[in-house]
Amino acid sequence: MGLFNTQRYQDGDRIEVDGLTVRLRVSPRARRVSLRLDSTRAEMVASAPTPRRLAEAAAFAHQRRSWIAAQLAALPPRAPFAPGAVIEVAGAPCRLVARPGRPAWFSEPGGLVLTAPGESPAFARAVERAMKAEARRRLLERTAVHASALERPMPQVAIADPRGRWGSCSPPRRKGFGAGIEVGRIRYSWRLIFAPETVLDYVCAHESAHLIEANHSPRFWAVVHGLIGDARPHRAWLRANGARLHAIGRD
Repeated sequence: MGLFNTQRYQDGDRIEVDGLTVRLRVSPRARRVSLRLDSTRAEMVASAPTPRRLAEAAAFAHQRRSWIAAQLAALPPRAPFAPGAVIEVAGAPCRLVARPGRPAWFSEPGGLVLTAPGESPAFARAVERAMKAEARRRLLERTAVHASALERPMPQVAIADPRGRWGSCSPPRRKGFGAGIEVGRIRYSWRLIFAPETVLDYVCAHESAHLIEANHSPRFWAVVHGLIGDARPHRAWLRANGARLHAIGRD
């Protein structure tokens, strides 16, 4: 009997490692067992290339328990939407206030106020809807600016809550002679509303540039630079703060 065959696991099982939860995952593309921090879900994932090797992945997680504890401890604290909470929106502090009626935005000295009805969890749902609507408005506005600068038709824009990307673009496909013009499609993470305006604008420029260059070649980065200048500070900001954005609005 092999060393890792004492217990059978299934994809999606969760195990306890010194009081911490680790999720087991089968990844057919993996060549070996590995550990990965899922900052969006605030959990550690132990991956194996086949179901038969999930026991090996579980054993590996136990071997790396100190590293797992350190990685999870370094995650930013969750920031649920609750009355009285202050959350950064587009680079400015935004105070959440419980008030009857439809959600509404107000300006106050030093920041913003978002009012929403109800108590938890209804209050949190109302705040999230308002945040998504505001994110969509800002993302549409900046995408229109960049598409116009590139002399491209305005793409279709959608928002979602992806774990790994801040945006994605499907450029327009070339059709046969006489066919109608197809526009590109861009999908953004609504959590960009919690980033500074310049960072949100960079993501819009980045995805809009894909309407011309569907790659990350030097030509692509030249298009981005032509729209917003040096992109490196904005990319660095997202790398440093991405986990924090994913923690906002989560209990």
